[in-house]
Formats: sequence, structure tokens, C-alpha cells
Amino acid sequence: MPRKRRARSPLNPQQNNLKRQRVDNAPASGFIGENCINIPNTFLPPNTLVNLPLNDNTRLYNNNFIAPNRPAPIQSDENDHLIFEYGDVIQNRYRLTDVLGEGTFGKVIKCVDTFRNKVVALKMIKNVRKYKDAAKLEINVLNKIKKYDPSGKHLCVSMLDWFDYHGHMCISFDMFGQSVYEFLKDNQFQAFPISQVKAMAYDLCYSVNFLHRNRMTHTDLKPENILFYNSSHDLMFNFGKGTTVKHVRNPEIRLIDFGSTTLDHEHHSTIVSTRHYRAPEVIMEMGWTQPCDVWSIGCILFELVMGVTLFQTHENREHLAMMERVLGPIPARMASRSRTKYFDSSEKLVWDDDTSEGRYVRKNCKSLYKYIPREGKGHPDWENLFDLIRKMLIYEPNKRMTLTEALRHRFFNT
Repeated sequence: MPRKRRARSPLNPQQNNLKRQRVDNAPASGFIGENCINIPNTFLPPNTLVNLPLNDNTRLYNNNFIAPNRPAPIQSDENDHLIFEYGDVIQNRYRLTDVLGEGTFGKVIKCVDTFRNKVVALKMIKNVRKYKDAAKLEINVLNKIKKYDPSGKHLCVSMLDWFDYHGHMCISFDMFGQSVYEFLKDNQFQAFPISQVKAMAYDLCYSVNFLHRNRMTHTDLKPENILFYNSSHDLMFNFGKGTTVKHVRNPEIRLIDFGSTTLDHEHHSTIVSTRHYRAPEVIMEMGWTQPCDVWSIGCILFELVMGVTLFQTHENREHLAMMERVLGPIPARMASRSRTKYFDSSEKLVWDDDTSEGRYVRKNCKSLYKYIPREGKGHPDWENLFDLIRKMLIYEPNKRMTLTEALRHRFFNT
């Protein structure tokens, strides 16, 4: 069984040794005692730390501050989020100013980093063991990304700092613009112009290919996990639809959320990816590798250029039926290797077109190339984009296009 990853601390080796002593002697409740308080700290230069006695009543912060335990009103709400008010300062450094988003893992909070005098995004994890463990794995992945790409040229978001605040793992990042999903939602799900889709598609393939070349699989690619570098926009009037739409000025993107990223040698969970972007080999429980990311990208590109999800479903069998409606029958050799019971003895999907679910699939799904709008028929960019999407949505993972091949596709050369 592969060894579990441990998140590496950004402290130097000497400080790490001191930190390990503190952790080894700490009570079982975690890094911080249950009665610990974040009080104003006193800065100690690095050489002062060398002879500093550490015990159960002392906490060493990642930024080299020391604070004794004190009774504290640190509380979490019923959903295990930290209770705070705007203007609160944590870690004697981050002033909390706004909530940018919320998920099952916790919240992302807009903060002012008073050390660097800049605005940052702070990902604050719920005080729940499984989410804290996932955060430590994410920190390890982010450290690897920083090691392999210190300049950030491969468009993966870079970690600035991390710390444990009273049981809440916190990771700070540079601030970027809206997520692609939020931009689409605020824009009434108006599709992006194909010229911008081309730029976003290249950046996405380039970024994820960097992960693949370094033996990592993201496993949770979706528009929510793609941020615009800057989501400033112009308002333009669409005469055809009689509505005002937002037109982003710069389609450059950044890839975020590495909490589910898996290294090639690590244990691979049976189910990964958000439903609408989940590859067939995952649904059929055949095992997965990096091609599952390529499938997700194909679904994302369709959504960018059409404004709607390709597979709008929440049930496995229906999802496979939609795939067959859009892409053709699932190969029998894949069905025979599936660990699920979605196929009969002749390796055909068990599905009834005459049920309400069957009628829904017939009504909402059609062959992939039929989605090309009338104005895109015969247009090289549209034809090339759908050719790229089709090659990313090949059922069998070993025949699916790789991202190295995708970056050389003619869609990006016209």
C-alpha cells in the first residue's frame, strides 16, 4: 500500500525540528490546544528561536511568532466553519474582509495580508478530520507545483503560505478574477466567443499537461476550478437576442483546487471528478489514469462554446445513455471489463428509451456534431473545435487524445 503523503512545512530545517518537537509533545486534540487563543504576538528573529524552550503551552507559528495558550472564544458553527466577523485579524497577519465562495471543504475568504500589504485569497478548511487530511495532501501537491514551476508559468495557482488556525487548515493564494462558472452564470450562461474559447482551451490544456508530465492527475476539472486571471469585462449588446452580455477583456486563466489531485504512484479512489465531467471508465469502475482529465476538458470546452453542460444528469445509467446518444455505442470490450451492472450479457447498456428517463435523454441529447450552430457550419474554427472535443471524448482511455497531442491540434494553429 503506498505511503501517505505528508504536507511539508515552509519552515527551514532548523525550525522544522523545533516544530516536530512541539507536535510530538502536543496533546491529542491537534496542533493547537482547545483553549488556545490567537493573541497579539511578539516577533522573534530567527536566531532567537534556536534556544527557545518549547512545551505544551507554547505555539510556534509558520511565520516565527510565539503565543502562549489562553482561554479563547474560538468557535465553529454547526457546519464546522470558523465563526468570524469582517475586520477580524487571524494569525496576527490576515484581516478578513469578505467571503469569496463556499464549498463542502470550507470557505474562501478575501483578506488583506498585512505583512505583504496586498489582498490575498485564504482557503479556510472546516474543522473536520477528513477535510483537514485532504488539505494536508493539497499542501503537499502545491509544494510540488511550486518546486517544479517556481515562476508559475504553467498557470497553476501558487501557494503563498499555510497554517493551522485552531483546527482550521488555511492556505493563502494570490487573488484572481471570477471563476469561469461564475462568469457564465452572471452572464445568463451566454457562450464565450470562439476566439476566447481557443485561448482558454490552450491555457487549460497547457496547465493540465504540466501536471501530467509531472505524474499528477487533477481529477476535478470543471469551470468552477478555473479562474480568470482578471475578470474585468465590457458590456456589449447582442442584437440577435436583444440582451446585454459581458465580454471578458482578457481570457487568460489559472487552474485551482488541487485537493483531489493524485500522484501516479498513490492510491486511486474508485470515484473521482464532478458528475458532469466524469469519464466513462470512472462511472464503469474500470480504474482511471490521466486520460480522465482529458475527458473532463472535452466536456468543459463544449460548455464554454455552447453555454450549457454536455451531460446534464445525476444518475450513472442515464449518464451512460447520454454518452451513447451523443458519441455512439460504448465498445463491448469496455462493457465486458466493467465492474458495474449497467450492461446485459451481450455487453449492451440496459436502457429503455420509452421510459420518462429515456424520453428525457432523447429530447436533450443529440449527436455531437449536430450541436454546431448554423452560423458555425463550414467555419474552420467550429469544425476544428468539435474535432478536438470528439477526440477528447473517445471512450477508451488508451485511445483518447493526450494533452501533448491536443496542444498540436489544428484548432490552435488556425
